[in-house]
Amino acid sequence: MALKALDIYKLLPKKNCKECGDPTCLTFAMKLASGKADIDLCPYLDESAKSVLGATTRPPIRLIKLGVGERSFSVGEEFVLYRHDKTFYHPPGILFKVFDTQSSEEITQVTKRVRDEVFTRVGTDLRFNGIAIENSSGTVEAFARAVATVEENADLPLVLISKDLEAFNAALIQVGSYRPLIHSATKENFREMCALAKKHSCPLVVKANGLDNLIGLVKSCGEEGVKKMVMDLCPQSLGDYLSLSTAVRQLAITRAVPDLGYPVFFDATHPNLQDAAIALGIVKYASVIITPPLSEESAKAAHTLRQNIYTDPQKPIQMNPGLYRVGIPGKDAPVLMTVNFSLTFFTLEGYLESSKIPCFLLIVDTEGLSVLTAVAAGKLNETLVRDSLKKFEVEREVSHKKLIIPGYASPLSGRIEEATGWKVLVGPRDAAEIGEYLHEEWNKLKK
Repeated sequence: MALKALDIYKLLPKKNCKECGDPTCLTFAMKLASGKADIDLCPYLDESAKSVLGATTRPPIRLIKLGVGERSFSVGEEFVLYRHDKTFYHPPGILFKVFDTQSSEEITQVTKRVRDEVFTRVGTDLRFNGIAIENSSGTVEAFARAVATVEENADLPLVLISKDLEAFNAALIQVGSYRPLIHSATKENFREMCALAKKHSCPLVVKANGLDNLIGLVKSCGEEGVKKMVMDLCPQSLGDYLSLSTAVRQLAITRAVPDLGYPVFFDATHPNLQDAAIALGIVKYASVIITPPLSEESAKAAHTLRQNIYTDPQKPIQMNPGLYRVGIPGKDAPVLMTVNFSLTFFTLEGYLESSKIPCFLLIVDTEGLSVLTAVAAGKLNETLVRDSLKKFEVEREVSHKKLIIPGYASPLSGRIEEATGWKVLVGPRDAAEIGEYLHEEWNKLKK
């Protein structure tokens, strides 16, 4: 069970030296209690206190980083079982699997796809995270060739999968400094795999059947000096994975079994059930998901689900307030006002682009609320619109003072006119009708 801040404070040296970065030991204790600080930041903490605090003050699921550079990603450091309790922080990495029995051309094609493919949704660029290379040939040479092929074409995080220590040695000579995840340590080979992981400072997958065996193996690898681990639960089916991953998460979050406080590895290669496996991994606690290259439709579905699950449910996705241009608007272009809820913005922007009428889009800050909700909550009001018109200097961009507001904001039209001095036009409630509205109503006004 996690210690409370005052319990932790009693074990601290109480020097208030500020060397940990906090003004007092009590402040540091409060951060330790919430998992937002590391005990190693205190230079005066004795070993006995460290042993007591270690398992109770770090995040219940440890943070593990895969790869180096711009495309590296981190997993773990989660604090809740359900995202509505707080939020999930680090989305799972999804990596495409290739085999060393494939040709260099096939491996290159998959690698370049992961390197270059971007799916943009509500203003965020979404990508797959890296490449998993499996030593299916069983030979050292083929594995080394496949790893070299990937490395020649992209700087991506890697997962190296083999049962041959010599194959690992050959691969890590080429990419060991890039911190690939190596799969896997078992009860038969864990000492040798731990030595490899420590030599190259790589995170290590620990693989065992059954939670008791997994706990024992994690402890053994920890005793060998490995701190960066990812756990393969060895599920026999999707149902088995669901049961195991949920049990592991519960035991880790409650700190009932601290040795299970590591990210989870999940191979989502399931014939005829691949999409279901990926979805299950995303929503049920997988941190590293391995899958064959996905179709365009499946890729978009995976990106969308992952983005949704790892968006803070208490904070709507928001656009930065400001004056945006659609096309190349002139001085006589219409000005439309809406809220900074991202889905509203991108839906409206799409319909405006389809209308082929260049215009200005004034985005006001309603803290990410939709139009109807913002009006009901009082977040969208005449003062906000007036201040936004002034702040973003809309009058300098157009030769008129006409403002189109969303249909759901119609109750505010009179008050906005009085506050701003602009003529307010009430647009449609449905964004899909904005093109027709502009072609008919705005063109009439111009005449």
